[in-house]
Amino acid sequence: MSESSFAKFGSDYLQRLALAAQQIPLAPVEQLANAMLECWKARRQLFIFGNGGSAGNAIHLTNDFLYGVSRVAGHALRVHALAANSAVLTCLANDEGYEHIFAHQLAVLAEPGDIALAFSGSGNSPNILRALERCKELGMQSFAVLGYSGGKAKSLADVPIHVAVDDMQISEDLQLVVGHMLMQWLYEHRDQVK
Repeated sequence: MSESSFAKFGSDYLQRLALAAQQIPLAPVEQLANAMLECWKARRQLFIFGNGGSAGNAIHLTNDFLYGVSRVAGHALRVHALAANSAVLTCLANDEGYEHIFAHQLAVLAEPGDIALAFSGSGNSPNILRALERCKELGMQSFAVLGYSGGKAKSLADVPIHVAVDDMQISEDLQLVVGHMLMQWLYEHRDQVK
């Protein structure tokens, strides 16, 4: 019996995903893991942002870091998904311009010592770049999970986590791989946080 066309396509996708996952640079992911653990211990804040599917991933992982890292009420990261509030997003996009939807929120909510995590396939979205610039102005450490060439965000983020994959869906898959890796690592270290 010959392999169906979908089975061949699916097998190829999984092979490409596996190859891309093997390229995730673990040293900067470890830097992010340690920064998140310190953020948790100090009760500082983590802000996650992205566009489209990356926004969905930011919202998904906010849940994981707010609840899944501990599963004890009041014992988790203070984390915010900047794409989660449609009223804020549409107001800022309308009044200030779409490129400012994340940077403006950071200007109001963030404090020096907080950390930011950007998700971007291209690394060139103006609102991602403005947000990373705002992080520098505010004294925040910024991380970015990036695909393709990494774009301008690769040099703007303090710690880029870059996989040079020219596929938006696999790039977005890797955001969740990194995020779930972090969630499980933080869960294993939850007893270090009082």
